[in-house]
Amino acid sequence: MQQLIPIDMKKILSLLLLLTIAGTMQAQQLRHVVMFKFKPTATEAQIKMVEEAFKQLPSEIKTIKAFEWGTNNSPEKLNEGLTHCFFVTFSSEKDRDEYLPHPAHKAFVKKLDGILEKAVVIDYWAKQ
Repeated sequence: MQQLIPIDMKKILSLLLLLTIAGTMQAQQLRHVVMFKFKPTATEAQIKMVEEAFKQLPSEIKTIKAFEWGTNNSPEKLNEGLTHCFFVTFSSEKDRDEYLPHPAHKAFVKKLDGILEKAVVIDYWAKQ
């Protein structure tokens, strides 16, 4: 039986390796997790202003690849007063490093003056 299409195993293995590397590179996501505890004197309007301002950052800072947020609803009561969690996703540390000093981010941080009691921030590479 004669082969109709010659198979070059080196080419096939190289292609599989490239596809694997490309898939891994695309899957890499740097998560920037921000949690807030507001001062007891912070009003609902002030907290809403912070939520809205944070939600605007992805439209102002192009290195943000994804954004989501929510408020604590855990029944465990282990949040130590932290009520808000924001997930900002970047493709690289370089993208995150451009975000931090960005004028829109700095303007957002200034809005927290006087109403934020505590912020907790952790960054990590997402793993599966």
